[in-house]
Amino acid sequence: MAELDQTKVEAFTGAMIGILNGGMLALMTSIGYQTGLFEAMAGLPPATSEQIAKAAGLNERYVREWLNTMAAGKIVEYTPERQTYALPPEHAATLTQAAGPNNLALFARMIPILAAVEHGIIDSFRHGGGVFYDQFHDFMALWAGVNAQRFADMLVSQVMPLMPAVVEALEAGIDVLDIGCGEGHSTNLLAQAYPNSRFTGYDIREEALDEARAKAESLGLRNVRFVSKDLRAMEEPEAYDLVTAFDVIHDQAQPRIVLKNVATVLKPDGTFLMVDIKASSQVHENLDHPMGPFLYTTSTMHCMTVSLALDGEGLGTMWGEQKALELLAEAGFTEVVVKQVTGDPFNNYYIAKKH
Repeated sequence: MAELDQTKVEAFTGAMIGILNGGMLALMTSIGYQTGLFEAMAGLPPATSEQIAKAAGLNERYVREWLNTMAAGKIVEYTPERQTYALPPEHAATLTQAAGPNNLALFARMIPILAAVEHGIIDSFRHGGGVFYDQFHDFMALWAGVNAQRFADMLVSQVMPLMPAVVEALEAGIDVLDIGCGEGHSTNLLAQAYPNSRFTGYDIREEALDEARAKAESLGLRNVRFVSKDLRAMEEPEAYDLVTAFDVIHDQAQPRIVLKNVATVLKPDGTFLMVDIKASSQVHENLDHPMGPFLYTTSTMHCMTVSLALDGEGLGTMWGEQKALELLAEAGFTEVVVKQVTGDPFNNYYIAKKH
């Protein structure tokens, strides 16, 4: 056995201790988000645990232990002379509603959500297969909330202007299909912004579609409909001028079939807007990705496994730009432009046509 380099051992041990501390801090950050502690502290000057607990409407003893964790983790500042805690404004800008859809406290909720399916993931490591969607409690609700805010902030104002000719057509009136629409946040926003156009949302989850329909009704929208549809069975040749897919394709059991179906339902001069994770298909090009471990873990414990559970291809979250372009070309899209949007560091925006 080769002699160990003790300097490297000590360095890695320190790194592992940081990882373990970070994992625990992520759990406590999730609790801080869900209990409203970050929002309460953002509105307070340096305060005692009693004052913070009262402002948040929580039990002081639990709040005090949470505050001590946050102080040890350098997320909250502690002043021993006064026994007060403060959330620096620079930290609040990342951990509260001020951060908008990029609120990292919200993303910390992924840790306990994914941990809840750990047993099923380990079983899949040993026997293959995967964990089905219905085992992921709160996962879809979390991402629906993230997407709702992201869409509200930038869909009409930043994303659609990437396609000036499409915007002009939407204003005049065209037929649009939003696949994997979920709770209909994107579909309803577009239907509201472009009243002369007609919108259809496809999803397979009835509870999500019911929420989408209720929202459309509350907005008084008459130009949108929501349909339960398996994306592998879309049978409306050349019916739509625009098809959109927001972080949908990499989860699919049969993404190649879905993309070919998209090409089929598009009119000859139609446009496909595919929004999906910004990454490389080459692992070595993702090693310095700022969210690489987070996204690969999400892939292993959700996006890949839900596809494999259905005997699917298992593309995973990090299928990457090269693979996305390959599958788009295979589906018949001959012109693809890849763009980014300010304020959305997670996604690429693929604008595809099939001339």
